[in-house]
Order: sequence, then structure tokens, then C-alpha cells
Amino acid sequence: MKIGITCYPTYGGSGAVATELGIELAQRGHEIHFISYAQPFRLPHFVERVYFHEVETARYPLFEHHNYSLALAAAMHDTVVRNDLDLLHVHYAIPHATSAWIAKEMLGHDHPLKIVTTLHGTDITLVGQERSWFDITRFSIQKSDGITAVSNYLKDETVKHFAVPGDDIEVIYNFIDPKLYDRASHPCHKDTLARPGEMLVLHVSNFRPVKRVRDVVRIFERLNRKVPSRLVLVGDGPDRPMAMDEAEALGIKNRVRFLGKQDSVAELMACADLLLLPSESESFGLVALEAMASGVPVVASRAGGVPEVVEDQVTGCLGEIGDVEGMADAAVGLLSDHATWVRTSIAAKRIAAERFAADVIVPQYERYYERVIAGSPAAEPELAATGDD
Repeated sequence: MKIGITCYPTYGGSGAVATELGIELAQRGHEIHFISYAQPFRLPHFVERVYFHEVETARYPLFEHHNYSLALAAAMHDTVVRNDLDLLHVHYAIPHATSAWIAKEMLGHDHPLKIVTTLHGTDITLVGQERSWFDITRFSIQKSDGITAVSNYLKDETVKHFAVPGDDIEVIYNFIDPKLYDRASHPCHKDTLARPGEMLVLHVSNFRPVKRVRDVVRIFERLNRKVPSRLVLVGDGPDRPMAMDEAEALGIKNRVRFLGKQDSVAELMACADLLLLPSESESFGLVALEAMASGVPVVASRAGGVPEVVEDQVTGCLGEIGDVEGMADAAVGLLSDHATWVRTSIAAKRIAAERFAADVIVPQYERYYERVIAGSPAAEPELAATGDD
């Protein structure tokens, strides 16, 4: 198949998954064309059968604002015509699905191009539910030939808020490459981040309010009282100063390190002992899956799609949103009992490989593409990987 993929190319779970999907599909013999305003950050080198088409916006005073969607539609149309694409796979409803629909309309009814839209989270739970964006979001979803969601939670949210029939949405989970997250394949940096005998606790996010980074620091402070530890926070965003202030206020500033954005999260996961993810909402929780694949137990809130990834008391522990004491106790339990940690680590790595490996998930996309192109994309739940809710 010849497939166009559009995603946000910067740091973020949706862009990472979309890029990795394109690379995996190319390795399986498909021709992949990325169409975006910048090269995806997970595509740093040449990959056979992978092409990148940069969207150029017009430098004209009347187009000073909001011209990217139209420029993207024009670039999609041009890429489809020049390369005879079978399908456009867009990640995020707004503006990508809207631009894809415009491109398809430009092609005319005789062109067989199909559109698959993958919903990742905030396009449904936040942006799409804004009053000014609601109608265009619903329209763009409904005009797609195929719709996928990265969790059953997100599928249910879409059905609830946008009146999309459940049978029209296929759940296909995010995925990882187990080899990439094999701890043995990365150098250990723990001695540069923690002292001998200390545990290394990790948090990775975009530091938005929904990530509750203040809770991360509070959980760590309670954990550190009983288990000598260091906290490493990876990423950046508006709540980073708040987290720094909280660490100083709790007297643990010297035990907390902010690394900012990092390209190689796998290297950090390889030396971590625990991941904290006390989010208010997660459509899936990709960072939790990355931790599991690295054999890192996860302490997270029971929010959104996280319970579909993290099995409570098996691959980590789940607590209620805002329950700092409860999640801290769970963290202490994991890090103070070596046998429990080892058992949880082994289970996390096994389940990540069995349920969420690229070899498991990518063929689901291939089968779904084939059904969409054939005109029969009705959901087949048995094809989706299953996890315990």
C-alpha cells in the first residue's frame, strides 16, 4: 500500500507513535509519505520507502493567521496525486482530518482515496469539546472512512460526546519496540543521577496541568522519607516552575533533577526503578507502556486509558486521582521489597511484549487499512489487543 501519514512532528506521544508506525509499515514493504510542517522528531535518518513532504505556508499578510490547515490540505492533495496514494492516515482530528477531507474533495468523487483518522486524546477530551471547535471536530470524524482510537476509554468518550456509533471506531492500542527498551542494550547512567543505594524515580510528561506534576513531587517526598531516592523529571511545559517550587518548599530540591526534553527516553528508562504517572487524565499512557517495556514498575492514577495498560498489583499500582498518600505507600511497597519489585518488573516487561509490541499491533493497522480500502471498516473488537480494565 501507498500511505500518507500526517501527525504533529514535535515531542508528544501521538507524533512518536505515528512516526514509529510509518517506519514499521515501511519495513513491511509499504510506501510511506509523511506530510507535515516539519520532519517528525522520531525520523532522524534515512529509512527505505519513507518520504517526507514539508508543508509550506504562504507568506502573505492576509494569511497571517490560521493558514496551516489549508496549506496542509493542498500538500496532501499534491502528494496523493503525484504518488498515487491509497490512503491518508491522520493523527488527531483537528486540523488533520479536516485538511484530509478537503484534499479528498479536491480530488473528486472518482478518486479512490480513503481517510483513516486516529484519535489520540486531547483532540476529543479537550480541544474537540470546546464550543468553537465541537462541530468541526464532529464533522471531520464523521467524514473519515475509518476511525481508530488508542484505548477503549477514548472510544467511549468519542461515542459519548460526538455521537459517533461505537461500531464505527476500531480500538488499536499504541505500541513499542521491545528491543528498543531492552535495559541491557543501553549504558547505565544511574551513577550520574543517584548515589549508590538510592532508588531512581522517573516522571516523563509535557508538564501540563492534567499531568499533576505537583503530585509527582509530593508523592516522591513521602517515598523519600522511607526509601532513599532521587527524582528525575523529563520534559517541559507550563507547570515546570510549579514543580520546582514544590520541591523547594518540601525541602527536597537537592534530590530532584529536571532534565528538560530528551530524545532518548529509553536510555533513562533503562536505569530507572519506578515511574510516577499521577495524571488527571490519560487517553492511553504511552510513557507507562515504555516504562513497562523497560521492566520499570509504574505507580499511576486510575485515569482514562491507564488501567488498560497498567495492571494493578501486577505491572504496577493504581491509585485514585489526587491520592498522594496512597500512591506514595504503593511506591514504598514496590521499592522497599526487592522480591516484589523483581516480580513486578518481570511481569511488566512480559505483558508489554505480549500485548503491545509492534509485531502485535502494526498488523492490526494493516488489516484495518485493507478493510477501509475495501469499503468495510466495521470494527472487529477481537483484533484489538486486550488488557484488563
